[in-house]
Amino acid sequence: MVELNLKQIIDRLNQEFTGEVRKLIFWYDDNADFKDDISSVELENAKIYYLKEDNQFYTKYYLEKEDTITNYLIYAPFSKPDVKDNHLEDILLYSKRFYADRASLLSVDLGIDEKNKHVIEKHIKFFANKERTQRFYDLEIENFNRKNILVGLLSAICKTKICSFEEVLRIVLTDGEIEDNKFLKEMAKYDLVEDFWRLCEQQFGYVDDNPTLEKLIVTLFITYTDRFIDGEVPVPWRSFVSSKQGNIIAFLDGLMNNIMYHDYYNSLSEKISVGLKVENSFSKNEAERLVKCDTFKHFDKIIISWIIGRLINEDVGAKLNDLSIPELCDVRKKMHFGDCFKNDYEMLENAYYIISNVNYNVSDSLDKIIEQYKESDYIIDSCYRRFYYSLDMIEDTTEYESLQSLIENIYTNEYLNELLPKWNKCFSGKDGLNVIKLQRNFYRNFVNNTKEKTVVIISDAMRYEVGKELFDIMSDDPKCKASIDMMMSVLPSYTRLGMAALLPHSELEMTNDYKVLADNVLCNDLAGRAQVLKKYDPESACVQFDDIKSLKKQDLRDIFTGKQVVYVYHNQIDARGDESKTEDEVFNACREAVDEIKTLINRISTNANTYRFIITADHGFIYKRDKITESDKISGVNGKEAWINRRFIVSNDAINDTGVCNIGLGYILGNDDQKVISYPLSSNVFKVAGGGQNYVHGGSSPQEMLIPVIDIKMEKGHMETKSVSISLVSMIQKITNLITSMDFIQSEPVTDTMKSTTYRIYFCSEDGESISNECTYVADSRELDSQKRIFRLRFNFKNMKYDKDKQYYLIIKDDKNEIEIFRHAVIMDIAFADDFDF
Repeated sequence: MVELNLKQIIDRLNQEFTGEVRKLIFWYDDNADFKDDISSVELENAKIYYLKEDNQFYTKYYLEKEDTITNYLIYAPFSKPDVKDNHLEDILLYSKRFYADRASLLSVDLGIDEKNKHVIEKHIKFFANKERTQRFYDLEIENFNRKNILVGLLSAICKTKICSFEEVLRIVLTDGEIEDNKFLKEMAKYDLVEDFWRLCEQQFGYVDDNPTLEKLIVTLFITYTDRFIDGEVPVPWRSFVSSKQGNIIAFLDGLMNNIMYHDYYNSLSEKISVGLKVENSFSKNEAERLVKCDTFKHFDKIIISWIIGRLINEDVGAKLNDLSIPELCDVRKKMHFGDCFKNDYEMLENAYYIISNVNYNVSDSLDKIIEQYKESDYIIDSCYRRFYYSLDMIEDTTEYESLQSLIENIYTNEYLNELLPKWNKCFSGKDGLNVIKLQRNFYRNFVNNTKEKTVVIISDAMRYEVGKELFDIMSDDPKCKASIDMMMSVLPSYTRLGMAALLPHSELEMTNDYKVLADNVLCNDLAGRAQVLKKYDPESACVQFDDIKSLKKQDLRDIFTGKQVVYVYHNQIDARGDESKTEDEVFNACREAVDEIKTLINRISTNANTYRFIITADHGFIYKRDKITESDKISGVNGKEAWINRRFIVSNDAINDTGVCNIGLGYILGNDDQKVISYPLSSNVFKVAGGGQNYVHGGSSPQEMLIPVIDIKMEKGHMETKSVSISLVSMIQKITNLITSMDFIQSEPVTDTMKSTTYRIYFCSEDGESISNECTYVADSRELDSQKRIFRLRFNFKNMKYDKDKQYYLIIKDDKNEIEIFRHAVIMDIAFADDFDF
């Protein structure tokens, strides 16, 4: 940073006095700032002559007669006299003046040409502060012209890291108030406000006799909208459309897509939306015009309303701009406000799939019913679950009430009421237990013959479609080999019986007081189950998920060391669904169950040297959001000596009533038990006391009885990791210097699952020719504070002719695999002449 000090002055004077020709240099020190210091100055090739106001004649004689050989610095601690009063004026004609003012020193120190020194002089007040001046120096501007100097001054005021007007405007709009902006006030102190608005005109086409930030923002947003909607913007907006669309799009895209400024864009968009009355400017029937535009949130609301209308009319073939409803939802989710409406679009996607099955059909053959469920029907249940999972995440669902009613009607009347009667008709036949593997044979079929240490995770009420979601997620893990099978649960599809069936046993029975025994052992708790399991495998254990989920590495390892089989009991879904106060949270519980099991598998495989897992369930469930009406209840079951549940009755006698099926318990368990299981033919329930009606299980349906068996083998010694990423922070669209510094950010800190990565960053032409040095950066920061993960790289560009009409690119590559992960287009506008074309 430049300072008015003697050393700097001496260095400059010594440069002036080089050469063989005699030189005379006059220094008029107007304020006598250096009067006390001049005596200590020693020049290498000149002497100092002290000029006084009353010795001009002698000085003239001395310099032209007495000593005509020596170089002299003629120092005068006063201002230069007017020409008529200056007797040395003729000597000044063939000598040189020396200036020690701040503007001159700054110009020399920075390499600013004399013709641009007036810009520094005009704004010299800016350089009165050392910190402010240092910020200007830190911008490392090269090839100074009037424009670069002014942008540099504005950049220093806004404390940007680079000399860029885009960065200046970004700071002004995101870090200050719009009406009373602190940066504009600061610019006014140094006579820079007019230059700020001229740059807005030059780069963004904003022209206004009385410019304001609010009108500038309106120009930016309306111009962006004009570019991406089909047709013209509303008539009152058209005067705001700028001719500099490209620059505006690049600028607003930079705000939208940058993780550091994303929220600022949303705030500006909301403010301008209110001011422009966007809701009144675009009607609901203009959705087709807005498919590609995401300037304002309201555009998504219009598109969502259009989708709702089509779905309510069951028009699943409807399209906008040749996009089907699922395609449209997918496109909008990836646009700027996709995060804000993610739940809405996902809810609509799932509604679309359910409505697409309005003419649902199923076979009369059990094996075909099961095959169809395994291949496609499970998706209907999954979409119904995801529909409500997303709907429950939306704050105001008023607009979706009609759609919700339609979904309920289709799911219950078109799907369940078509599927379940056919299922039960086939299931009660002679081949009901001969189509797929049975739950009561689980240990023999899946566990008994394995030579590997195996963890069996039994997730209470994880029905097939939830298990399929877990399977799909695990299959995406490169360290995991997964397969999925299906088996038929016992009936009643209830916890006490299903848990017993999953244990190894020779005999499974239900006592007359409806307790369940495996090999004569009561196994309705952990101790009983462990006793049964140890009989068949002494090196085994039974544990509760809640008891191990937070264990430290060594404690977790101690549980699994020396064990051949460990049964882990997980209860997330059933625990929430069986409680009347939380049954509507059951779909949230399904998502949480998948996440918990995935995490547990990774923890055990990483920390406990166990790599094979089998995930299954005791039973599934049926859930419907609409409250069950009295017409959906089968009455007349209370008072019987029986085990009575909403979805089943176990008793000595069959219930012969319309809509009720009966099957022998002995047939289900493979013994001679004479008790009878009665269950609803459809999704109806028995009328019993107590709360909880939406979530049910125990009956006979694919949702309750078809349960997953997921076999997983994890790769030994492999831990799931991802590479940390880096992204551009500096909002730079144009390169104007041969040396340019840019800021990047390491998006995530390095952790045990996020690994450090080396990146190579450089610039190239559209033909792939490198035009800069290549920077290598190792992204290995563990800082939690994102600001501390920002880093700066400096690029030196080739001194060559660049075509401003061609594209050049910033490239980021993963050094390990040479994969390009980022490409950012820039304009190369390196000029060596003053191009400040206001």
